Amino acid sequence: MAKAKDRLSDAKPYVARALQDEEVRENVKSAIMAAREIYDELIGARKPSAVAARVATDEQIQESLRSAIDDLKKAANRVQGKKEHTGRNATLLLTGIVLGVLFNPMTGSQTRSWLMDKMLGEGEDEPSGAAGGNGSTGT
Repeated sequence: MAKAKDRLSDAKPYVARALQDEEVRENVKSAIMAAREIYDELIGARKPSAVAARVATDEQIQESLRSAIDDLKKAANRVQGKKEHTGRNATLLLTGIVLGVLFNPMTGSQTRSWLMDKMLGEGEDEPSGAAGGNGSTGT
């Protein structure tokens, strides 16, 4: 088991990043404010069943909870140095869709031939100057 001193040294980069990064502080602040709003709204209902029923039915409280959770996730990812992969994910999704369309067993061959015709041009297989036939002069 790691000693407390080792665990503390492992956490130093995260703490330093959290203290220096304005966006992390804003996300944490926003999450705390959202949680405080939720708590203030629910404090009037003292019974746990009433609180649970209100959370389950009140859309404003649900949205506040989503906002708080999202802010905390963003702050945690930023502190850990994680980057969002939205560009990569969109590219992978688009590639998957294209491959699915091109290799669909029902229409894939038609789609591929249409695509080849569009890319290479239709009817370019035949020579354009071929005038007729077997090469005889007709005399």
